[in-house]
Amino acid sequence: MIGSVQRAMRLLECVAGHAHGAPAKQLARETGLALPTAYHLLRTLVHEGYLRREKGLFFLGEAAERLGSSGAQQKRRSTMVDALAGFRDAIGVPVYYAVYQDGEIAIRCVSDTPGNPAVEEWADFRETGHAHAIGQCLLSQLDEQGRRDHLQRHPVQPVTPYTVPDGRSLLRRLERTPRMETVTERQEYALGTVCAAIPITVGTTAATMAISLPCHQADRLLSVARQLQSEIGRLLGSLALSISI
Repeated sequence: MIGSVQRAMRLLECVAGHAHGAPAKQLARETGLALPTAYHLLRTLVHEGYLRREKGLFFLGEAAERLGSSGAQQKRRSTMVDALAGFRDAIGVPVYYAVYQDGEIAIRCVSDTPGNPAVEEWADFRETGHAHAIGQCLLSQLDEQGRRDHLQRHPVQPVTPYTVPDGRSLLRRLERTPRMETVTERQEYALGTVCAAIPITVGTTAATMAISLPCHQADRLLSVARQLQSEIGRLLGSLALSISI
């Protein structure tokens, strides 16, 4: 073990316990460090941005706050990964989680098994939102201007023979889709595959969870989607803080 690192970490933990800051003498006393050692470590931590000093008091600095933020984000992601694995096991199909963030479709998590593999991303999901249920579901949650802006940056293009033919046709379809209605597509993104996406909105974040099935199981699509919707409803409260990962 490296003693200086251990002592620095003790100081950081001690400072974190004082929301209104603490002076060096108090921090040295509470951590059991000699005052010269505490001063040396505190100056180093301030120099590196892990602490800041104001009027003789020490507070957590930006670097330490970034670590805390990253840790919280990792915890939220872990919560979502575990939830998707639970949904996958409960309904026996691949489950996807995606959000619309900064003007782009982002697949945040996919949970599948060797026996029930996810759809291969053979064409960039961000650029082909018009062709898959995930993208159509996220676009359905935007206002008209948001949809047009997205399609201007990512124009409709053929992906399979079943893909919506043009942007005008897609906009009409989205207009007819109730904002929080489950969206389905059949072979529009990948031949031999059908998909359903369930809209989720927490605050201002447009999100969706989706499933995919091989075409020969297409008759199960809506019933499995309803089952996933039920599972989501049961856990949505505990997942709310993880939606924006």
